[in-house]
Amino acid sequence: MNILEVTNLSKEFKLHMLNNKKLAALKNIHFSMKQGEIIGLTGKSGSGKSSLMKCIYRTYLASSGAIVYLSQKGSIDLVQATEHEIIALRKNEITYCSQFLSVIPRVSAIDVVCETIFKVNTDKELARTKAKMLLEQLGLATDLWDAFPVTFSGGEQQRINIARAIISEPRFLLIDEPTASLDSKTKDVVIDLLLDLKAKGTSILCISHDEYTLEKLVDRRLNLHLGKIDHTN
Repeated sequence: MNILEVTNLSKEFKLHMLNNKKLAALKNIHFSMKQGEIIGLTGKSGSGKSSLMKCIYRTYLASSGAIVYLSQKGSIDLVQATEHEIIALRKNEITYCSQFLSVIPRVSAIDVVCETIFKVNTDKELARTKAKMLLEQLGLATDLWDAFPVTFSGGEQQRINIARAIISEPRFLLIDEPTASLDSKTKDVVIDLLLDLKAKGTSILCISHDEYTLEKLVDRRLNLHLGKIDHTN
């Protein structure tokens, strides 16, 4: 069963500083994704990987085409969906994990990780217990759990970001460079956590330049070049 069908997807940007010159970021993208599948998005910087992911999450609104997502309530075209429908999907089904941690400055690491659960579950102690288990697996020192992540190193922030993304076990996870700033031991932990999610039915679209992560994690790859799918394998 396909959880995602992308058809004729294109995205153009208008460069207002250059007399509204149009830049084609994505050109007629076609692919489908099975439920519980992990797909790796590969390609050089500027090839369109992040634009594709952001169109699926609806951070960007596609210029044309369709992105049909099979939600728990039925199929929905993410290009045509209302803002209310997108907000509901982000709350209950779809999670996006960027490379960079963006948080409210004076919130503890534990509560940052619990953020998605707090939106749908009032049992805060249970959520914090689960967050502590994840942070322990990811090797984040216990004396940092109550500290503010804005003071952390890049690798420490990335662990917080990953824990926050996976704690609610979303149906569909979009994740950008999950192992880029991590040591080899923590890379393996992250890969195992993502494979555990897959085993529970989560579908994962992952941008990565790390060959080790791609080999261990993904079922197949979509390689982008100049806004088009160059090849799949």
